[in-house]
Amino acid sequence: MNGHLEAQKQWDQRSNQELIWSWGHKPRSALGGAEAMAPPPPPPLAASTPLLHGEFGSYPARGLRFALTLTPQALHIQKLRPKPEARPRGGLVLLAEVSGCCILRSRSPSDSAAYFCIYTYPRGRRRSRRRATRIFQADGAATYEENRAEAQRWATALTCLLRGLPLPGDGEITSQLLPRPPRLLLLVNPFGGRGLAWQWCKNHVLPMISEAGLSFNLIQTERQNHARELVQGLSLSEWDGIVTVSGDGLLYEVLNGLLDRPDWEEAVKTPVGILPCGSGNALAGAVNQHGGFEPALGIDLLLNCSLLLCRGGSHPMDLLSVTLASGSRCFSFLSVAWGFVSDVDIQSERFRALGSARFTLSTVLGLATLHTYRGRLSYLPAAMEPASPTPAHGLPRAKSELTLAPAPAPPVAHSPLHRSVSDLPLPLPQPALTSPGSPEPLPILSLNGGGPELAGDWGGAGDAPLSPDPLLPSPPGSPRAALLSPTTEGGPETPASSGLLPPTYGDPVAIFPGGPLDHLLPPLGTPLPPGWVTLEGDFVLILAISPSHLGADLVAAPHARFDDGLVHLCWVRGGISRAALLRLFLAMEHGTHFSLGCPQLCYAAARAFRLEPLTPRGIITVDGEQVEYGPLQAQVHPGLGTLLTGPPGHSGRES
Repeated sequence: MNGHLEAQKQWDQRSNQELIWSWGHKPRSALGGAEAMAPPPPPPLAASTPLLHGEFGSYPARGLRFALTLTPQALHIQKLRPKPEARPRGGLVLLAEVSGCCILRSRSPSDSAAYFCIYTYPRGRRRSRRRATRIFQADGAATYEENRAEAQRWATALTCLLRGLPLPGDGEITSQLLPRPPRLLLLVNPFGGRGLAWQWCKNHVLPMISEAGLSFNLIQTERQNHARELVQGLSLSEWDGIVTVSGDGLLYEVLNGLLDRPDWEEAVKTPVGILPCGSGNALAGAVNQHGGFEPALGIDLLLNCSLLLCRGGSHPMDLLSVTLASGSRCFSFLSVAWGFVSDVDIQSERFRALGSARFTLSTVLGLATLHTYRGRLSYLPAAMEPASPTPAHGLPRAKSELTLAPAPAPPVAHSPLHRSVSDLPLPLPQPALTSPGSPEPLPILSLNGGGPELAGDWGGAGDAPLSPDPLLPSPPGSPRAALLSPTTEGGPETPASSGLLPPTYGDPVAIFPGGPLDHLLPPLGTPLPPGWVTLEGDFVLILAISPSHLGADLVAAPHARFDDGLVHLCWVRGGISRAALLRLFLAMEHGTHFSLGCPQLCYAAARAFRLEPLTPRGIITVDGEQVEYGPLQAQVHPGLGTLLTGPPGHSGRES
């Protein structure tokens, strides 16, 4: 079986160099000189470059033989026997749809083959994803040990490709290339997504994370600001990332909790991620786009983001420091809204039981009672004037004010974890394999307790069940021995049995100080320095947004990137008709609202802004959370946070 490209040979000397999971992070203070001394990266591999090639048998069907070819982006499968295929049908497994792999062995003592199992999530006829397994039999050698070594070589190579780890050029591919499994802290809001968040997490997220070989602790939040309190007391050195399984609100709590710590400068570098199980999934929509996936909603969006999380990869993320009238401050990763958008967001809380449909209903009601608000918007323009925008995403020039668009892309005491479950021993939904030759069924395997079991539709009469290879050593740091966290005596509590009331929503959130200084902002209420642009008038809405998406299916700033160092200001002036406003939001589903030529829609890219409502009543939201009503100002802090995004996709808009 073939080795690798000559272009990879310069990585042979990496034996003494630290290997880091691609979505892990180095302390930024350690960068600089160390990076300058690092060897140059290998030349990029072409998508069709063969890395491994070999012949395998099939499971469970007997007599079939396949030629497998592993490339940087896919596993190519061609049938050799009984009838060779000139043009393989269905013989392509895209790595973007692979969560992980493992090695299995037969429970029959006479079977010397090892089995290479790949977990995939391809799209079906209706464009929805479903779990599937592909199992190949490594049987080219006389002994099981030799076959296992070959299967291990393929599993290691595939895992390295999935995680963005370099492969050596001398053909020596061993499990020593793989570092310890990353350890994630999962925070789940069991009341999110009409109360389905925990069910989705148990049925979709945890099995996929298990297939990827990631290690985790899981905590169900019990009340508003619970996540904020938890991260304030965590020993962050124990974690490679914090992932929220909910809507955008839980991540808002996590980021503000990190920035409220005494060691916030290091704490905010902790990579954070989001797996969408709420009704507001704006950041997940941006992550989905960054990963190159088609727009998705519901479980499809969750599976896409879970696949990206399993692949690894992080990206700097801008955060917006927002100072309110009382002098308190909070940090935003998403948006600040006043007017129609915030009205719809908060008023939709009455219809939370409808899930994401609550926004549609609230939008209809908001259009029926359309309001305008008198106010003053001031902003510090971005420094660079962009090239002419593309027709699809043309940006309207605001009248009588400068309008710009972004340049194109180039130790704290450890507190106990409440209701924490580590590597939950939850059975996966598929049944175990059985066969006439093995009367006892294959036990259902625990998550991260030896690998997921095989899908039931791969079983067949006469085939001995397969089980995880007991000879494979547990990776360093893998908690195979202790299935439950020391802080937990039993399994996870479900919302139905917890006796907890759902968290209340709609009340102004508590704001705490902390984080970097806002060097671009004078004190609120004092005159602005030269260079700022000010406009006053009647507005239907003012929106300041950081990423591209306002919702999972609303692309408010299609040109935005996670780390462009800009806040994207969009506002709609008074005088727009209800029909025209509806057309704007319908076009926003495709990010084409700026090309409609609506005279009331304006845009500016800024580094900082100040909003002064002149209407006595109204609603202001930060990341969908209602804050005190009154004047506020905000400044972008470029790349202050780190977002777990997975690798960028070829069709993604960001680099």
